[in-house]
Amino acid sequence: MARFIKNRGKAQGQVPGSLVFIGNQKMEKPIIQIMQYDKDYLVEKTVDSIDEAYSMLKPNGVNWINIYGLHDMELVDKIGEMFNVQPMVLEDIVNTDQRPKYQDDETFDAFILKMLREDKKDNRIHAEQISIILGENYLITLQEQVGDVFTPVRERIRSARGRIRLKKNDYLAYALMDIIVDNYTFLIENIGAKVEDLEDRLFTKIDAKIVEEIYSFKTELNYLRKTVRPVKDVMTALMRSENSYFEDTNREFLTDLADMVVQSTDAIELYNNLVSEQLNIYNSNVSNRMNEVMKVLTIFASIFIPLTFIAGIYGMNFEYIPELGFKYSYLIFWIVVLLVTGVLLYYFKRKKWL
Repeated sequence: MARFIKNRGKAQGQVPGSLVFIGNQKMEKPIIQIMQYDKDYLVEKTVDSIDEAYSMLKPNGVNWINIYGLHDMELVDKIGEMFNVQPMVLEDIVNTDQRPKYQDDETFDAFILKMLREDKKDNRIHAEQISIILGENYLITLQEQVGDVFTPVRERIRSARGRIRLKKNDYLAYALMDIIVDNYTFLIENIGAKVEDLEDRLFTKIDAKIVEEIYSFKTELNYLRKTVRPVKDVMTALMRSENSYFEDTNREFLTDLADMVVQSTDAIELYNNLVSEQLNIYNSNVSNRMNEVMKVLTIFASIFIPLTFIAGIYGMNFEYIPELGFKYSYLIFWIVVLLVTGVLLYYFKRKKWL
C-alpha cells in the first residue's frame, strides 16, 4: 500500500456516509477501555462492549472511552447511534487516510489527527490515525492499534499531577492533542539534528550515500508536512468555532497549542528548504570536483600540444633536416622542451589557472 496515499478502491461507488474501512487492519479484535475520574476518584476498566461503556457514563466528572481498532464497522456504527455522531464523521474516522480535520456540531466536537512514530527498523516515520469525539460529559478516542503517546497523560491522571484531575473533559481533549503535537516537535527536532549534522560531511567528501540520506530526509520531511500542516487549519477552525465544547477558561491553552503547530510547520519548511540547498551544494561540489579534474587534464594537454608538435617535426623521416647533424641538437631539443613547459606553467600560474 502506498505510503502517502492509500487505496480507496473499497469506497469507490459507495453512498456518501457509508462505513468502509480504508487501511490495514492492525488488530484482530477491538479493545474498549474506560477511564473515569474527577479530583476525588479514579476508575479504569476494560469492558466487553460499547454498550457496557455507555451504561457506565456518569453525569459528573470525566468519562474517557478509548477504543483500539477501527476495522469493526458494527462497533463504529453503534458509537454513531449512541452518541449521535453524524455518518459523514464516522466515514472519516474509518478512513485512515483522512486528512486531519475538525468538525463542530451541536452535540459534539470531532477531531481527526495523526499520531506519528519513528520506526528504527526502516528509519521511517509512520502515522496512525487518532479520532477524538468530545461531548458534554464524555470523550471518545479511536485508534488503529494498541500503543500510543498518551501514556504520560494517563500517568498524570493516575497520580493527580497538575490540573488535569481538576478540569473537565475538554481539558483532557486539549492534553491529548498537546502530546500529539509535542511528538511532532520531537520528531522534527530529531530529523533536524540529522540534517544539520550532514552539512559537515558535504564539504569534506563526495559520497553517493550522502545523496541517499538527503533524499531520505526530504521524503520524511514531506511526509511530516503532509501530516502536520493540516493541523494548523484544524486549530484555526477550532479557535474560530462558536459551538465548540471547549470552555473559555481553556482557550489560552488552545492558543498555545496553535502556536506550537505553527512552529512545527515552520520548522518543517525550514528543514525542507535546507535539505534542498544541501542537495544543490552536493551537486555543486561534484561539478566543482569534475571541473578541477578537467582543468588539470586541460593544462597537461596544453603543455604537451607544443611539445608534441616539436617532437613531431624532428620525428619526420626526411633525409635532410639541418639540425639533425648538429652535435648538440639533442641537448638543445630538451632545453627547448623544458623552456616551453616552464613558460606555459608560468603563464597558467599568472592567470591563476593553477
